[in-house]
Amino acid sequence: MFQYIMNGVLSMSQSVNQLMSTNVVTVSPQQSIQEAAVLMKQQNVGSIPVVENGQICGIITDRDITLRSTAAGTASSVPVRDCMSTNLTVASPTMDVHEVAQLMAQHQVRRLPVVDNGQVVGMVAIGDLANEAIYQNEAGEALSNISLPSNEMK
Repeated sequence: MFQYIMNGVLSMSQSVNQLMSTNVVTVSPQQSIQEAAVLMKQQNVGSIPVVENGQICGIITDRDITLRSTAAGTASSVPVRDCMSTNLTVASPTMDVHEVAQLMAQHQVRRLPVVDNGQVVGMVAIGDLANEAIYQNEAGEALSNISLPSNEMK
């Protein structure tokens, strides 16, 4: 399930495509969580979009691996599909940065895939917002909401 939040308000701020990282590494659902973890280490990232047939179908995070595999005592050869999150919140490349910050806060996520027609075109992180002086308030507010206790992962 993809959730695009576009409120129709014309804004003078940047769109997310001006801040997002475009060099995005992806994994397939068939790859092992160990392969995903190695990529996370190599790329110094905490999440990787999961792509099948060119379309995003999930996201695997360091937290997913920790809670759904390591804590469960399963082996590192477990496929990504068994640990990935599939209830996705994504951004559109035309979204306003303020909308992205609200989306992150609302869904308590630090990183969002930026998706156009089901294909990953970038990633935006809370740090990307914090690095831009004009968005530091939004980043701080989003981080406060992200840090609130939420339901445990299933």
